[in-house]
Amino acid sequence: MAQSSAVTAVLLIAHGSRQDSANDDLHALAARLRASGDYPIVEPSFLELAEPAILAGGAQCVAQGATRILMIPYFLSAGVHLTRDLTAARDALRAQHAGVDVLLGPPLGPHPVLDELVVARIAQTARQGAASDSDGNG
Repeated sequence: MAQSSAVTAVLLIAHGSRQDSANDDLHALAARLRASGDYPIVEPSFLELAEPAILAGGAQCVAQGATRILMIPYFLSAGVHLTRDLTAARDALRAQHAGVDVLLGPPLGPHPVLDELVVARIAQTARQGAASDSDGNG
């Protein structure tokens, strides 16, 4: 299939949590990416403990016309979930949707932007500590 005719979908994948508010972050990210217009098909999915599961999320992408799915792990490192579970999910999506190109991306870290985020969080936390020290609660 020619790359230029591919309809590309982004399938965001997080671990999943029993706590709905923890899963809401991924749903919100998917909505923001979709709203940007750069990626009209963006679906959240979860490895476990939340819905939709990865295969269901992939099926949603295909139902919207995707001929190419970019599986983007919302994971920090290439641990067992990425190297075993997400690779297996990629293979299962390929088997279930013949003719759809399914690619699995790398984890979020290590990446220089993640380093910058950690530095920003350090500064934010330090400012919070200074504020609590000055209000007499620290």
